[in-house]
Amino acid sequence: MRPSQRGTRRTLPSAHVEHLERENARLAATVSDLAEQLAQVRRQLDWFKRQLFGRKSERRLEFDAAAQAGLFEALGIEAPPDVEVPTREVRYRRREKRRDGAVNESGLRFDATVPVEVVEVRDPAVEAIPAAEREVVGEKVTHRLAQEPGSYKVLKYVRPVVKRRGTGELLTPPSPPNVLDRTCVDVSFLAGMLVDKFRYHLPLHRQHQRLADFGIQVSRASLTNWAGRAADLLKPIAAAQAAHILEGAVVAMDETSIKAGRAAPGKMRAAYFWPVYGAADEIVFHYAPSRAHRHVEAFLGNFRGTLLSDGYAAYAAYAERNGITHAQCWAHCRRNFADARESEPGAVDEALSLIGALYAHERAIRKRRLAGPAKLAHRREHGAPAVDAFFEWCREQRQRADLLPSSPFTKALAYAAEREAGLRVFLEDPDVPVDTNHLERGLRPVPMGRRNWLFAWTELGAERVGAVQSLLVTCRLQGVDPHAYLVDVLQRVGRHPAKRAVELTPRVWKTLFADRPLRSDLDRGRDPPPQ
Repeated sequence: MRPSQRGTRRTLPSAHVEHLERENARLAATVSDLAEQLAQVRRQLDWFKRQLFGRKSERRLEFDAAAQAGLFEALGIEAPPDVEVPTREVRYRRREKRRDGAVNESGLRFDATVPVEVVEVRDPAVEAIPAAEREVVGEKVTHRLAQEPGSYKVLKYVRPVVKRRGTGELLTPPSPPNVLDRTCVDVSFLAGMLVDKFRYHLPLHRQHQRLADFGIQVSRASLTNWAGRAADLLKPIAAAQAAHILEGAVVAMDETSIKAGRAAPGKMRAAYFWPVYGAADEIVFHYAPSRAHRHVEAFLGNFRGTLLSDGYAAYAAYAERNGITHAQCWAHCRRNFADARESEPGAVDEALSLIGALYAHERAIRKRRLAGPAKLAHRREHGAPAVDAFFEWCREQRQRADLLPSSPFTKALAYAAEREAGLRVFLEDPDVPVDTNHLERGLRPVPMGRRNWLFAWTELGAERVGAVQSLLVTCRLQGVDPHAYLVDVLQRVGRHPAKRAVELTPRVWKTLFADRPLRSDLDRGRDPPPQ
């Protein structure tokens, strides 16, 4: 370098500097966007991992690391100074084993409806002793749980043909009435087929295989036809149950997806079931081809009570249009915070603790079996302060300057704040549940069915699925045997007055007909099971 050039600096043109600054700002914005996208993808990946491998229960486990020492300390051994052994205490609370009602030392319990087959155990060495030299002074009994494969029987009806000698007239008894005319199936088979498919999620093609294993040749098309015709008989009963649900003061509503109908060759159409849960522990599954807002209006009609739902805007819009009270679900509010744990673990733990305090008071209500004014008083005394503390904490958190609008924690705070009025409704009405968990438990057969029978070929088939599931799930909620219920109702519905169809719903049926149900020819003559 020449001496004249030492210490000199090259000055860039101002236009070039401005161009570089703009380019730098653009790249910085791109990096920020990519970082946000990466964070979002990671959150989605973590969510998928939890769905596949994580704990499905939403129960929150509490840990106290100070309550238990490390492994080396428990053994009286000093850990090496250069090795750090991270430890934590995990405490499990298990229910104590109960043996009340057990019939042997293994704790097997069963009621009087379970058939018991006695097996006499003989010992050749003992029997070799002369009878005069032995005396039975007692017996030892052991019970073992056994199982027989599901079985089928064929009912053979024999009708004598009688000829009158004087006139030559031939007389024969009429054929016994059947639920489905011009078919070869008894009502017991229809009931068993529906229960197997919709309660135990055994598709018709697997039932067809089981029939073949028993040597019975029936086409799969016949099974489909019989199931459809039986479901059509049950539709008026499901409709009467839906009408009764809307007469209640509180209903819970949700939606869950199903594949129904063909959109194109090899492609099924996405549709939805809209379950509605009533205050009398009844549920009905309405089918709709979409998730549009208009279906809420169609299924709820002129309902005038309190609607409990999640945060889907369709329910809020319906409540506003019709001037009814809209209660929001605390479980969905809590779920949003739980999903934001990766971004704000400390704050999320605070939120879950505050909501957990509210649920602790609800557990106390259930444990003490409070209802009516006593339940409302307990909520106002204990639940209201917990709710106030939670929303005050939410307002403080929303003032933080370090929270990004795109953060899942920010979105969880906004979700809770926007629905504060709906989340407080349960404090003013003892009949309003704190969440929709009871509804989600009731609709569980639908997603379980998606993993078994997968889809409905037609929309008519989906409507039939909704009608049958409405009655079978309600049977479970009401403590009614679904097989006995269907055997009775399928025979009774043809001659029962249509205007009194509500009497055939499980809630009313168990009071009117459960003591003396109609039976199939397979079971006639047997004593009814104890109720």
